[in-house]
Amino acid sequence: MTHLMTLWRAAQLVGVSRGVLQQQVRDGALLLNDGLISTDQLLQLYPSVKLEESGMLERVKLIKDEAFGRRVRERLLPSQEVLAQRLFDQTQELADVRRHLQRYHALVVDLRARIKELLDAGASPVQIKALESFLEQGLAQALATEQADLLSVMDDMLKVMTAQVTVRPSGNEFCVEGHDTLLQAGLRAGLKLNYGCGNGTCGMCKVRVISGQVVRTQSYDYPLSEAEKSQGYTLLCAHTAASSELTLELLEASGPKDIPQQQIVATVRAVTVLADGVQRLHLQTPRSHRLRFLAGQSVTLGYRRADGNEAHSLYPVASCPCDDRNLHFYIENHSKDPFAKHLFSGDIKAGDAVTVWGPSGNFVLLDSPRPLVFAACDTGFAPIKSLIEHALALDSAPSISLFWLSTQPSGHFLENQCRAWGEALDQFEYELISDTDQGSGALLMAQAMRADLFDIECDFYLAGPEKFVQALESQLLAAGVPNQQIVSTVLLEPVGELV
Repeated sequence: MTHLMTLWRAAQLVGVSRGVLQQQVRDGALLLNDGLISTDQLLQLYPSVKLEESGMLERVKLIKDEAFGRRVRERLLPSQEVLAQRLFDQTQELADVRRHLQRYHALVVDLRARIKELLDAGASPVQIKALESFLEQGLAQALATEQADLLSVMDDMLKVMTAQVTVRPSGNEFCVEGHDTLLQAGLRAGLKLNYGCGNGTCGMCKVRVISGQVVRTQSYDYPLSEAEKSQGYTLLCAHTAASSELTLELLEASGPKDIPQQQIVATVRAVTVLADGVQRLHLQTPRSHRLRFLAGQSVTLGYRRADGNEAHSLYPVASCPCDDRNLHFYIENHSKDPFAKHLFSGDIKAGDAVTVWGPSGNFVLLDSPRPLVFAACDTGFAPIKSLIEHALALDSAPSISLFWLSTQPSGHFLENQCRAWGEALDQFEYELISDTDQGSGALLMAQAMRADLFDIECDFYLAGPEKFVQALESQLLAAGVPNQQIVSTVLLEPVGELV
């Protein structure tokens, strides 16, 4: 028996990205029925799909393995209250189906008895017999035990372990796993949600529940009015999905202009040497004051010096907005960079306070179904890494390609990260290029792109020094790439001390 499901759910079950299924829809290999896809079509395209390969069985096994402890179980399963609610919903759905079948059976049995009465009363035996035979066959088919297909069974399992949330009016979807709140799950999925404190105080994450049920996971201070409660309003940061399917009404940011400017005093968690002349700065914001930003944007960091003045410098954020408390920066040792000067001299240490202003910049992902190509030079990898992690969270790109130029003798300071992406993701590929000159390195990169990518429509994202960006952009335009499919950001060299 066929079963209809969303593209998001289908991608989860067969173990591919939504972007792959969306491309198959555009190519005509998959046909949608009111936006839904049938398990029959999925099994035709993926006939060898197995429960073991989908990851579902591993989830079930892990929750039984006590060696992983409570941390793993909480990551995989919701709380007992939420799990009980979802199981209850599934049981109620099954009970409704059974009641429907029982009524259907009773109706048909009664109809068959009436036909027999007509026969006994002398009605036309040929017509009545034909009708009775038709009824017998239909009843046998309707009540026959038919084995459900594998994807339908897996879908029922997934509904208990994770909840699917649909956002209106955008139509975006995300899943809620483990003990995540709705806000945490939405940010992890790459959605540009409106929020502030993240702890139930400001009310900026207020949304309306259109269908489904939510349950409170933490206390909150923001006072919802009785009118708001009666209309279904709740806070994303303090609730999770109690039902397996949930529909919310909320507004999402459309771009950088919708992200407010913020000033946050963060704490240095760690300073790590990545390569000769490159260090990673890990900042952590307060729990009640997180940084809201878009992938690819930059912020200004300020360090108060011993003389009471502050050294300021602008850096792109290298981490994903889904983890808004932990901010990573890749900082290059530059004689004219006031903040880097203190960092490399050892003045900035774990536990110190650093002021964050921002975010700024328009280097963000386009709303496009095309494959993504990222190009970075040296520490231009920072905003590119943020965009890649965001694209992976969205799970909508058919493919992702990374080209990274290093002009330094130390090479690519996060080569292991690229290798890990390449080994873990079927739709990800990368190429590392080395050249001491930014311009000639850009030409080498353009040649590599021509060999691999120019037969398909792609969106290109370029980040690095001005010489690199201009040279590569010129090559792409000369090769016929439309200007609107090229997004770039130039990392300007510091010009001196700012106080």
